[in-house]
Amino acid sequence: MRISSRIENLRLQLSDHDIDGMFISMPENRRYLSGFTGSAGYLLISAFDAVLVTDFRYVEQGGQQAPDYRIHRTAYGSSWLADLAFEMNLTRIGYESDDLTVATHSGFIDDLGKGESDKLVELVPTTGIVETMRAVKDDTERELLERAIAIADQALGNVASAIEPGMIEKRVAWDIEKAMRELGAESIAFDIIVGAGPNGALPHHRADDTVIQLGDPVVIDMGATYQGYRSDLTRTFCVGPSDDRFREIYDTVLGAQAAAEEAVRPGMTGAEVDAVARDFIADAGFGEYFGHGLGHGVGLAVHERPRVVPKSGDVLENGMVFTIEPGIYIPGWGGVRIEDIVSLENGRAKVLSQSPK
Repeated sequence: MRISSRIENLRLQLSDHDIDGMFISMPENRRYLSGFTGSAGYLLISAFDAVLVTDFRYVEQGGQQAPDYRIHRTAYGSSWLADLAFEMNLTRIGYESDDLTVATHSGFIDDLGKGESDKLVELVPTTGIVETMRAVKDDTERELLERAIAIADQALGNVASAIEPGMIEKRVAWDIEKAMRELGAESIAFDIIVGAGPNGALPHHRADDTVIQLGDPVVIDMGATYQGYRSDLTRTFCVGPSDDRFREIYDTVLGAQAAAEEAVRPGMTGAEVDAVARDFIADAGFGEYFGHGLGHGVGLAVHERPRVVPKSGDVLENGMVFTIEPGIYIPGWGGVRIEDIVSLENGRAKVLSQSPK
C-alpha cells in the first residue's frame, strides 16, 4: 500500500471522530503514515494537507523519505503548532492520548494560546486510530515481516545447537544477536531473553551470568528488526537429556499452541482465541502457571494490535499478523514457552515461524 493511500484512509476517519485534523506523535505511526525514519518529528494531517514537522537535523531526510508531506522546520521557542493550525484552518485537532505525555500536552496547550489567531483550537484525545489501521498488513509489510522472521529463525538455529553446559546466559544472547546482525538484521527487536533453569519461570528474565547446567530447560525469546519491522520468536530447549516433568510441561504448552493455531478464524475476538489455549493448559492441571496473554500483533512495534489476551475485544480478520505464545512457569523449576508468528489468511492461521519445536 502506498503512503498516500494510508493518508487517505486516515482522512476518511476524521469526521467519525469529530476532528478536522490529526496530530501524530507515536514514532511507529509516524513512520507508517509517512515513511520518515528520523527520531524526532510530528505529523499534522487534515483533509487537504499533510505536514511533517521536524528540526534542522532531519529537514533534508524528511524531504527525501516523506515526499507526500510538506516539511515544516521547527525552531526553539516558536509556536509552530498554533501557526500551523491557523494556516490549515483547524479548530479540533485529534492527538494520540496514549502516547503524548502530560508535560508535552501542556506545552502544546500553551503553544496554542500564543497563536496570533483569535480562533479557539481544541486538542481532542483519541486512542488507537492508526494502530487499528496498522493491524492489517499489506503485501509490502508482509514481505518485510517474513524477512525479519526468517532472520530470527536462522539465527536461532545456528546458535541453539551450540548451547552446552557451562555457558552463561549472556553469552547465548550475544551469539544470537551477532548471528542476526550477520544475517542482515538492522538491530534486535527487543532485549533477548535467555532463562536457564529456575530463571525460565520469569517470563521476561534478562540474560545474566547464570551458568547453564546439564538438564536445564532454557527459554529463549528473541527477534530481529528488518527495515523497521520486527519478529518475535520463543523456543524452549533442554540442555542434555530431558526428564518426564519437562516432557509433560513441554507437550502441554505445545498442545495448547497447536489447538489455538488450529482454532483461529476471522470474526473471533482475541479473548476467544486466548481461551482455547488457556483452557487446554487448565485442563492439564497447569492453569495457575499461565499468567500472561496468549499473543499480540507484531509489525513496526513488537507489541501492537490485535491483542490476543483475556478480555480483548479485538476482532481478528484476514491480513492480521500476531503471535501465539502459551507458556507454563513454575517457580523454583523453570518454564516453557513456545511462540510462533501467524498470519490470518483465507480464514485460517498460517504459521510463519519455521524454527523446529
